Amino acid sequence: MSGSGLRRLKVDWPACRARGLCAELLPEAVSLDEWGYPVVTADVTPEQVALAQEAVLSCPHVALRLVAVPEPPL
Repeated sequence: MSGSGLRRLKVDWPACRARGLCAELLPEAVSLDEWGYPVVTADVTPEQVALAQEAVLSCPHVALRLVAVPEPPL
């Protein structure tokens, strides 16, 4: 994990079937587009990691993962 503690949700677009569970579990970081596909709108804060992990595990098509946000170069 990066020093900032932020993480980001990544969507595997070919696997995603627009079920919307990720947006239900973590609306602070995921919204749905007009077709029901997820749009990641914010990074996941340390306080939201547990909900983000639940969203990843709840995805019925294994189309969501949680990755560390890279540190910006100095």
